[in-house]
Amino acid sequence: MELHCWVEEFPGSITVCDPAGIILEMNARAAETFAKDGGKALVGTSLLDCHPEPARSKLLHMLETRQAHTYTIEKNGVKKLIHQAPWYENGEYCGFVELSIVIPLELPHFVRGG
Repeated sequence: MELHCWVEEFPGSITVCDPAGIILEMNARAAETFAKDGGKALVGTSLLDCHPEPARSKLLHMLETRQAHTYTIEKNGVKKLIHQAPWYENGEYCGFVELSIVIPLELPHFVRGG
C-alpha cells in the first residue's frame, strides 16, 4: 500500500494491519513510537507477536469480530487516546487501523445538542 503524504506527517501514530494482524503500514510517528521494537522494520510482521496476554487475546477478538476499541493510556506522564477500528475497501474487510494521539492529561468534555 502507498501512504498518502498527509498520513506520513500526521502528528499521531497510524498503524495498519490486515485481517490476520500483519502490519501493512506505519507512518513516521508510529515508526518512531516503536523504534525500540524495530520501527518500520515491523512492516510485514504480526501484531500478535508484539502483544502479551491479555492484550493478545483482545486483539484476536477484535480481528475476528471486527469491533472497534477505544481507550486512553498514560505512560511517563504522557496521555494518549488509542482508537482501533476495522477498515474496508469496496465493502470488503481488510484489517484494522490504530490511531494513537497524544492528548492533554485533563481534557474538557462537551455535550452538545442536536
